[in-house]
Amino acid sequence: MLSAEVKSKYELVIGLEVHAQLLTKSKMYTSDSTEFGNLPNTHISVITLGHPGTLPKVNRKAVEFAIKMGLACDSTITRRNIFARKNYFYPDLPKGYQITQDKNPICVGGNVPITLSDGTKREVALTRIHMEEDAGKSMHLAGEVDTLVDFNRAGVPLIEIVSEPDMRSSEEAYVFLSEVKKLVKYLDICDGNMEEGSLRCDANVSARLWGAEEYGKKVEVKNMNSFRNVARAIEHEFERQILLIESGEEIISETRTFDAATGLTASMRTKEDLNDYRYFPEPDLSPVIVSEEWLSSIQGAMPSLPRELHHKFVNEYGLPEYDAGVLTDSKEIALYFEELCTLTRNYKAASNLMMGPVKSYLNELTLHISDFPIGPKRLAELIQLIDDGKVNFSVATQKVYPEMLIHAEKTPLAIAQELNLIQDSDEGSLIPIVESVLAENVVKVAEYKSGKKGLMAMFMGQVMKKSQGKADPKVATKILMELLDN
Repeated sequence: MLSAEVKSKYELVIGLEVHAQLLTKSKMYTSDSTEFGNLPNTHISVITLGHPGTLPKVNRKAVEFAIKMGLACDSTITRRNIFARKNYFYPDLPKGYQITQDKNPICVGGNVPITLSDGTKREVALTRIHMEEDAGKSMHLAGEVDTLVDFNRAGVPLIEIVSEPDMRSSEEAYVFLSEVKKLVKYLDICDGNMEEGSLRCDANVSARLWGAEEYGKKVEVKNMNSFRNVARAIEHEFERQILLIESGEEIISETRTFDAATGLTASMRTKEDLNDYRYFPEPDLSPVIVSEEWLSSIQGAMPSLPRELHHKFVNEYGLPEYDAGVLTDSKEIALYFEELCTLTRNYKAASNLMMGPVKSYLNELTLHISDFPIGPKRLAELIQLIDDGKVNFSVATQKVYPEMLIHAEKTPLAIAQELNLIQDSDEGSLIPIVESVLAENVVKVAEYKSGKKGLMAMFMGQVMKKSQGKADPKVATKILMELLDN
């Protein structure tokens, strides 16, 4: 068992390699479909299978998607792109090699900004982002001794996002992955579904004594199907390596697999045993030249990024950092909120509605914001109803809002009128109600006057009850204070 004292002597060093399947309709080097979930081996052709005499052709849309990711990460875009063959044998690699990029990735350098739970902000440096094709999928069916291969995924376009060994905690790795997922979804280049394999991550983990200049021997961990499991695998591997170092054993540079059930990693193969991939330029593909005009057109089509919207929500709308973080977590929620803010100037009320009733409804029914029955215009009208003093926030969210979900065609004002919820702001009609409450609570009035000012909430509750929730809280509070002080 590793003690906290021993663990604190060591620094964790993490680098991540993230593969993102691109949302193109056809594969990286052929017109075969990339649709997910079809019968095995139905989206293949002689080009996917690498038959003699066939010629690949680069998917222009995949190149654009890779450039978009590079621009979002402030990477340098390579103008002359050469593809390479990465040679190795594996049953689900039909050609016996993978077409990828070796020495000149399409995106060089860059960074991904992250914000940790304690509010710390930093940028995780990237080494590169390069384009390549996916392999097929080996399938092990229950009760079967044979391994079956589905080549539908073979040739699907990928980008590999490679970070520097720049992260120092499993939380940083988790947040980095979350930000990468958010970016690819904002850019509409990948659905970010880790469970279906469209976003995959390998972690390079090493341990070194604090203050050491040289990195420790790194171990690559694979087979992690969620962000949480990535964090778990990193923590386990860090502790395993410390125990080896403390016992005087050597850390082997190897590839290990993570078992989510046990939380342990196990050796797959050592790095020393790997064959040289024998990279060489792909002879069947001409260089892809990214012209100034092409790059400019891609830049011009870039959507608002999460950090840009976050900055806008905080600095233009005056929202707290927390609100901005929640609202920009999903592109669709952020865009809905942005449209809502063009229809109302009460941005905090809009934020409260989005983070409260709206998100609760979507989460409870596992719905997407596109399925939300209330449009931004109607939600803005509900906010205006509150601002005009016609209903208070609790009545609006607990009584008017549920009816809006059922009758989206009706205005919030019409619903409030039908339900007899319009707030009473007339002092003449509220004074008798307040006087009645005070008359029924003579003892409490005396206690209030002797210093128990917290009783104001009790009086207000009684006023709201007697008025059936229709009393304007501001007016009722004013009357209460005047009568109590007199």
